[in-house]
Amino acid sequence: MSLKLQFIAAFLGVTGFFVSYAQDCGKPTLQDNRIVGGTAASDGAWPWQVSIQKDNTHVCGGSIITQNWILSAAHCFPNPSDVSPYTIYAGWYYLNNFNPHQSVRRIRSVVIPSGYVEPHDGKDVALVRLSSPLTWSDWIRPVCLPTSGTLFPGGMRCYVTGWGDIRDSVPLPGSGPLQEVQVPIISQGTCRAMYQTEKVDILYDMICAGFQEGGKDSCQGDSGGPLVCQMVNGTWVQAGVVSFGLGCAQANQPGVYARLTSYSNFISNNIPEVRLYGQAHRHRSDGAVTVLLGFLSAMLVLCWF
Repeated sequence: MSLKLQFIAAFLGVTGFFVSYAQDCGKPTLQDNRIVGGTAASDGAWPWQVSIQKDNTHVCGGSIITQNWILSAAHCFPNPSDVSPYTIYAGWYYLNNFNPHQSVRRIRSVVIPSGYVEPHDGKDVALVRLSSPLTWSDWIRPVCLPTSGTLFPGGMRCYVTGWGDIRDSVPLPGSGPLQEVQVPIISQGTCRAMYQTEKVDILYDMICAGFQEGGKDSCQGDSGGPLVCQMVNGTWVQAGVVSFGLGCAQANQPGVYARLTSYSNFISNNIPEVRLYGQAHRHRSDGAVTVLLGFLSAMLVLCWF
């Protein structure tokens, strides 16, 4: 191989490595016009959504956070030491139909916070390690996770997605396309007041979303799935994990989610390579990459003369 071709190969190899390694989180490549109110999403609109199945039956949702890890709810794994019955389906759109872009993985292990008992007591998150890495595509991409200081104020419009029931005990009909619904964040104080009559304590590590009048909500089968909010730069960041509610879409009983800003350290300590929104990537220096690519570009030009 000539010196010129050697430099071209080196340049393409290095740039290709960094493009692959620097996969952006929270950036779907297949955009849609999102419709408010519990309707079918567009295929590929939420590429981090996964179906968690137990004995070939959908039991929970989850979200892709790295090639090797899924985020879900602790209550989806009542016996986290036994992962043999579970299968993860990424790249899914239909619950009851063929999915040409799917990737199927088994689970290697599940990590839940120490002291978890049940959803009403908090700590309802689970880190699910896959049997082998996922490959990024238009239909399989990671969502961003928040740092502890990321704000999701009351009134902020966010989306929850999943294949859960469309009403109490009414499963998703037909082919079962992935559903999306837009719901506003409800402030901690307002949510506490709503649930006070039901003697449900909204803890520091919970976040609520929904409408005081009800009508739009997550439901059974959506557990473990993501509540995501779009930030000012267009990036989608996951604010919560579907945890619990009293019924579905009832007045003064909004959905309750595990608040992910309370678990940024838990997640980072267990998954050092995870990308947190607003935090520099630990394993890549943009400045160093720019210098290296600039050097290679210069060398490539010189090779032509």
